[in-house]
Amino acid sequence: MAQLHVDIVSAEGDIHHGEAQMVFAPAEMGEVGIAPQHTPLLTRLKPGEVRVKTLQGEELRFFVGGGLLEVQPHLVTVLADTALRAKDVDEAAAIEAKKAAETALAGAKSDMDLAKAQALVTEAAARLEFVKKLKNVSR
Repeated sequence: MAQLHVDIVSAEGDIHHGEAQMVFAPAEMGEVGIAPQHTPLLTRLKPGEVRVKTLQGEELRFFVGGGLLEVQPHLVTVLADTALRAKDVDEAAAIEAKKAAETALAGAKSDMDLAKAQALVTEAAARLEFVKKLKNVSR
């Protein structure tokens, strides 16, 4: 069976290393699916869910707050701004992050503050959506 090696790393450290048969990621222009022998690709990621389908058929889920995706024929590297394993996601923290981001957006005084606050709101909303998806999957 053809396979990919997957590395997911963030500023906080290594999140995942392993073999997979498929990877799905939230590229800036839409979700991409990467299978073994994929054409090389380098693209930015938007905040959202990365799914890794292992060789055993299990689907591992991760949240990324943006970053870069590099694809080589047998290697997928996710360089995330922030990343969390599904088991590490905290719904209360996600709700609090969204409230804090909305407060920052409301208090933005300059274009730079506005841009930063909008990015925070986008990431917080994506994280909360990820939490909600996980709750539906586990039912």
